[in-house]
Amino acid sequence: MDLYADNILEHYRNPRNTGKLRNANITHEEKNWSCGDAITVHLQIENACIREMRWEGTGCAISQAAMSLLSERLEGMQTETAVAMKQEDICALLGIPIGPRRLQCALIGLHAVQNAIRTHQGIPLETLAETVKIKAE
Repeated sequence: MDLYADNILEHYRNPRNTGKLRNANITHEEKNWSCGDAITVHLQIENACIREMRWEGTGCAISQAAMSLLSERLEGMQTETAVAMKQEDICALLGIPIGPRRLQCALIGLHAVQNAIRTHQGIPLETLAETVKIKAE
């Protein structure tokens, strides 16, 4: 299976839900220091629901496509459901198996969203390494 499948390249070239969100009540940035990927998410959360979201980012096709695909799923989702998402959910969105070397790239967007929600709820954040380790179990 090709690492850069057509759906990944489509979302990388034409990402969905990018930009800033004026009415965001939480903005959060995460970086993958091992490769340079960076994602900033802007969420409007009301009544424990992601009402609207936008994102900005730089990085490889996997990180950008994963965030684009994830952004299409998040609007209208309960925050509890978003925090419970796992590695397998992102791999299913991407439609390809992700090897250990690319796992942090694939999960940085989900990690940013989950930490944004944690910030909004006032609970401790996780590092990307902790998230990947937990998600890989």
